[in-house]
Amino acid sequence: VQLQASGGGLVQAGGSLRLSCAAAKRTASNNAVSWFRQAPGKEREFVAGVGYRGPSTKYADSVKGRFTISRDNAKDTVYLQMDNLKLEDTAVYYCAVSRYSVVSSGLEYYNYWGQGTQVTVSS
Repeated sequence: VQLQASGGGLVQAGGSLRLSCAAAKRTASNNAVSWFRQAPGKEREFVAGVGYRGPSTKYADSVKGRFTISRDNAKDTVYLQMDNLKLEDTAVYYCAVSRYSVVSSGLEYYNYWGQGTQVTVSS
C-alpha cells in the first residue's frame, strides 16, 4: 500500500488546514486509518483515527474539539480537518493504515505509513 499525505503548510495560530491521505490502491478500506505526528526531538504520537466504515473515531485529548477525521472509501482517502491550530500542533504529520478495522493508538498496530507532511503553526 502506498500512502500519499498532503495538505500541510504554514498557518497562523487559530487558523485551519485540511490534510489528505490517499491510498494508491483499494486496500485500506477494510482497515482503520490514523494520523500521527512527530515534532522535533519528540516521539511520534497518535493524533486521530477512523475505523472501517468511518463512524468509529478516536482522538488524542490534545486535539479533541479542534480536529476532525473522516474517510471517503470510494476515493480511498482519509482527511484530517484541523481547526483552531496552536503552536504546539507544529509537527510532521503521518498517515498510517492499521492491520485491524478498529482504531488503536499504538504505533505497533500500523504496518503502512505515508511519507509525512509538514504543518507549521506560527504566532
